[in-house]
Amino acid sequence: MKTIGGKVFRQAAILAACVLPLWCQPALAERIKDLASIQGVRSNQLIGYGIVVGLDNTGDQTTQTPFTTQAMSNMLSQLGVNLTQEQSQKLQLKNVAAAMVTANLPSFSRPGQPIDVTVSSMGNAKSLRGGTLLMTQLKGADGQVYAIAQGNVLVGGVGASSGGSKVTVNHLSAGRIPGGATVERAVPTAVGQGGVVYYELANSDFGTVQKVVDAINRTAGAGTAQAVDGRRMVVKVPEDADSRVSFLGRIENLDVQPVAGMAKVVVNPRTGSVVMNQKVTLDACAVAHGSLSVVVDAGQPQFGQAADIQVKQDNGSLMNVKAGANLADVVKALNALGANPLDLLAILQAMKAAGALRADLEVI
Repeated sequence: MKTIGGKVFRQAAILAACVLPLWCQPALAERIKDLASIQGVRSNQLIGYGIVVGLDNTGDQTTQTPFTTQAMSNMLSQLGVNLTQEQSQKLQLKNVAAAMVTANLPSFSRPGQPIDVTVSSMGNAKSLRGGTLLMTQLKGADGQVYAIAQGNVLVGGVGASSGGSKVTVNHLSAGRIPGGATVERAVPTAVGQGGVVYYELANSDFGTVQKVVDAINRTAGAGTAQAVDGRRMVVKVPEDADSRVSFLGRIENLDVQPVAGMAKVVVNPRTGSVVMNQKVTLDACAVAHGSLSVVVDAGQPQFGQAADIQVKQDNGSLMNVKAGANLADVVKALNALGANPLDLLAILQAMKAAGALRADLEVI
């Protein structure tokens, strides 16, 4: 009886071990709000020209940045301090820096709402650390003022210099002001004109559009959503504003399993980075790659020793690269070449040209 029980227990344990990984595997579904956005509901960029004061002798050099002196003179005149042209030219503003102020105005923003701003030096200031941005108008693409920015600039870095030596940690010529701007004008955003809204996918894909439409129709009823093209779909919404918001809140949280995108390899020749998705496959091919190196020895001309220049080219043997049906096989095959990232960029381009790389090669 013990043997039978033990056997049954072992079989149950084996079955649980086989089923558990499948049960624990997370679903690859995404919410509609992560795949698509409502047409017309977006942020708007704002920009302004401002003055940062209170710097510790790290501001602009006025001889090389005359616009800083001009801006200070204009601001002082608005505050009732009138300077002659000669006095304006003699201003030494080591504690002042001209800066560009940028921000994103979120959708549905209303007057009085605070937003974050970024302050970036546009002159030759050494640092904006400890500075205060004076009242700055932030304008949109139409030239209208949508926000007013002012506040203390937070710079995530530090620097010091002495005796010709200089040490800098992080970037000192740009900073942030959390909640540093106040919205003064709202951007009208209409949602649900004519009883419908348009959803737009972040990436065009006919299969994903159809899956989103099917998910909406299963929840809200047949005919609620309809595909327009590979990116857009039209969804019928209630006329009442409150019901419309509730309806869109339910729709955007529906789970949809998107269709896997096309196979792609992205390379960055500046950093040597190579990134590929799981759809990349590789056909069998033969690869030979040699490296060319140039070594220059400056020599010692004062002692009559001339410079020595050597050019060395390593012979690359022809290697057989096995076909890879999945990402793990592709990585194993490329690692077998023993090439560094920069050489791998050239090899991938050659593989693509030869038809062995089954993926779209994108250089950024």
